[in-house]
Amino acid sequence: MPGKLEGKIAVITGGTSGIGRASARQCAAEGARVFITGRCEERLAKAVKELGPNIIGIRADVSNLADLDGLYAKVRAEEGQIDILFANAGIGEPMPLESITEEHFDKTFATNVKAVLFTAQKALPLLRDGSSVILNASTTASMGTAAFSVYSATKAAVRSFARNWILDLKDRRIRVNAISPGPTETPGLRGIAENEEQWQHVRAGFISGIPLGRLGKPEEVARLVVFLASDDSSFINGAELFVDGGFAQV
Repeated sequence: MPGKLEGKIAVITGGTSGIGRASARQCAAEGARVFITGRCEERLAKAVKELGPNIIGIRADVSNLADLDGLYAKVRAEEGQIDILFANAGIGEPMPLESITEEHFDKTFATNVKAVLFTAQKALPLLRDGSSVILNASTTASMGTAAFSVYSATKAAVRSFARNWILDLKDRRIRVNAISPGPTETPGLRGIAENEEQWQHVRAGFISGIPLGRLGKPEEVARLVVFLASDDSSFINGAELFVDGGFAQV
């Protein structure tokens, strides 16, 4: 039986770990050929080897427009089109208001907002009419989070992109949706803690606020990505879909 994404071409930014990696694995399992990006050549090569033959790795820093041009030149040369774009790459580090620096602000907005914008814009010549664009937002766009005001602002911008771009792209019937994961067991989330003891404290704090009583798994978010990438979601457009165990809903 063919997969939900049989024969489709997908591009997933930040595909070497966490949600991006899990999404690449599940899209490939459903029949897609998947291009993933990563900034570290070594991690990218390892991910490609472990994820299998339907995965193509391209080293790129998505906040660098020349790297994005290189990414799409490679996709154009190999496939000539894109059916699914998951703008997943992002960064986040805690920084209370009194400690925010210009460098922190610029770095976070460059990766989480600028990169998402130009990842989508530069894909337009390759995106097929009726294709699916998925943006990785966050529950932080809908709720207050101490020491994450800059990160939260970037994710609010990402959510706004989905609403606006469906109007820009309506003549091409390109769907744009945002996903908002809650706290999820990823290297990125764990990286906000400086040591194991602090991580256990942070983890317990997140879990106490999640009605399902646990952190999410990358594979659970990836299943939502596959749904939005497939024809199963053919009338879902401009939406924000939460995969958060109820974290931002109470």
